[in-house]
Amino acid sequence: MSQETGLLLCYHRGCGKKFDPHNNKDDDCIYHPGQPVFHDAYKGWSCCSKKCTDFTEFLNIKGCTKSKHSNEKPLEPEKPPVDRHIDEKVIQVNLKPLNNESTLKRPSFDMPQLTLSPTISPALLEEANALTAVEKDKPLDNVVQIGQTCQNNSCQKTYTGAASNQEVCTYHPGAPIFHEGLKFWACCCKRTTEFSTFLNQPGCTQGKHIWLPKNEKKAQCRMDWHQTGSHIVVSVFAKKYLPSQSFVKLNPIHLTVQLFFLKEDSRYNLDIELSKIVDVEQSSVHMLPTKVEIKLKKAEPGSWSKLDVPIEIKSKDSESNEKVMNLNSQIEAVDLSDL
Repeated sequence: MSQETGLLLCYHRGCGKKFDPHNNKDDDCIYHPGQPVFHDAYKGWSCCSKKCTDFTEFLNIKGCTKSKHSNEKPLEPEKPPVDRHIDEKVIQVNLKPLNNESTLKRPSFDMPQLTLSPTISPALLEEANALTAVEKDKPLDNVVQIGQTCQNNSCQKTYTGAASNQEVCTYHPGAPIFHEGLKFWACCCKRTTEFSTFLNQPGCTQGKHIWLPKNEKKAQCRMDWHQTGSHIVVSVFAKKYLPSQSFVKLNPIHLTVQLFFLKEDSRYNLDIELSKIVDVEQSSVHMLPTKVEIKLKKAEPGSWSKLDVPIEIKSKDSESNEKVMNLNSQIEAVDLSDL
């Protein structure tokens, strides 16, 4: 005869053993008289303080009470009665619509920009000093010719001899910008709608004439951005640029980045209108050997769906080349057909 003949299954929680009803002592069963409790990933019993996060470990928690085995199923806790009329009620929830629009008045794009003081990595400084030491000893092959026009923006002086080098050059150091029908220089932002007036705008900065064309190439750098709850982080990935001749300028909605690469004699330019407003005073720049990281402090909380809005920038047009030649050989003409 099988040994299990006549054995009953104990239904006490945490026991689950089979027992002989004719040989059932008061301390044969070790079980949990309470209910299982699952809360915040913890599993345990209401009758004792033992808790764990693993379900297998929970099943193996030893009982806290001794008694006889029982083959009577414990009563399940009563469920609260269901009021079926509740299903018919309409629950109104007044949720405020998500408003991601700016509550601040948008400032003017042509506000003066602040040149942010960068934190420069010592490794980048060491690299830049090494590049400068190599390049400064290279001889200049070009010779200035009489009648050569100054290459600075808006300066129309010509080279007449050695005395021309002593003259003060009045020019625009910034780039020309054409935005929503307006024409202006990024450095002083005196806006006009007339192209001829724009060409004749006197410079805002004084310095030395530059007679020879720089033949400066445009550098290609990868730009990316991401955001946190409080900042927009713009990264321009670049190597071997000179921090002394590179800068980042900012007003609440206008970001300008310029990086100079001495070895290639090239320059990277980024000039964008930000889609939302930033706090200039709490923004910062870090110049590192592999990138320039610009942290723009959001002027108000909220997520940005895009970094910038389109700006109408200069484009090549053969019909306006003659006018622009008097301005600067580096400036590309714009399409004036829609003016």
